Amino acid sequence: MLAAPSRAACRACTPTRVAMSLVSHRAPVASTSQVQPARRPIATSTLSPLRSIRRYRPSKLGRPQRRSLFVQTENTPNEDSIKFVPGVPVTTNGSTHEFTTPTSALVSPLAVSLFSINGVKSVFYGPDFVTINKEPEASWALMKPEIFSFLMEHFTAGTDLFRSGSAESQGLGPEDTRILPDDSETVAMIKELLDTRVRPAIQEDGGDIEYRGFIEDTGIVNVSLKGSCRGCDSSTVTLKSGIERMLTHYIPEVKAVEQVLGEEEKVSLSEFEKFEERLRSGGKTVSI
Repeated sequence: MLAAPSRAACRACTPTRVAMSLVSHRAPVASTSQVQPARRPIATSTLSPLRSIRRYRPSKLGRPQRRSLFVQTENTPNEDSIKFVPGVPVTTNGSTHEFTTPTSALVSPLAVSLFSINGVKSVFYGPDFVTINKEPEASWALMKPEIFSFLMEHFTAGTDLFRSGSAESQGLGPEDTRILPDDSETVAMIKELLDTRVRPAIQEDGGDIEYRGFIEDTGIVNVSLKGSCRGCDSSTVTLKSGIERMLTHYIPEVKAVEQVLGEEEKVSLSEFEKFEERLRSGGKTVSI
């Protein structure tokens, strides 16, 4: 059974239901016999942090019809990452999509809007959630209102998540763990365990895992962590104490699980190593 990476020590709080409210009223109709007094505006300053969106739309009978959307937030093991749950499906067929740069986000209007917020580092779409990773120096208190605004505007309008004609708009399921006809029995078992046992647990924390290959000579399984797991301090614990332990237990051919870093992560790691080397050398510039 997959061991969780000490989630109790990582989570700062329980899921919090968050709300913001947009209220529009239908103007009262003046009668020939009497005129109804105008409605008093709602004092938004008295609203608590727990608020809901309420949109009033005229129905066929002429009465206001209320539509509500609740956006829930969940903390993740990564303090620079928050999972936003709108309460409606985000992607189709259990697919996930990650955007680490504004350029890669051009296929999704919602992702483009989220990247316009100062401090957003990456955007991740899960089956029923959106994970936002921020820059370490950015403040959630300043970012959250804008994030809520874009999410609520998108999901209440019911617009498409991806631009028409893009590969992402096809809504295909996870391709990395799809068992192919030429896969060996070992590879098929690895994909099956990653898809049915590992992926649901990691998505619970706002991330995902991608299978990147199996080296039969060394018994090493290469994977890539996404979403809130990208750059998280707990990712090493998840990788070794959770994923590696389970795969080696059920599949004797597997000896270890290693994470494959993207180009952006390689650059960040290289810069961090240079910084540590400068500290050890007394502030002198050292080329690595």
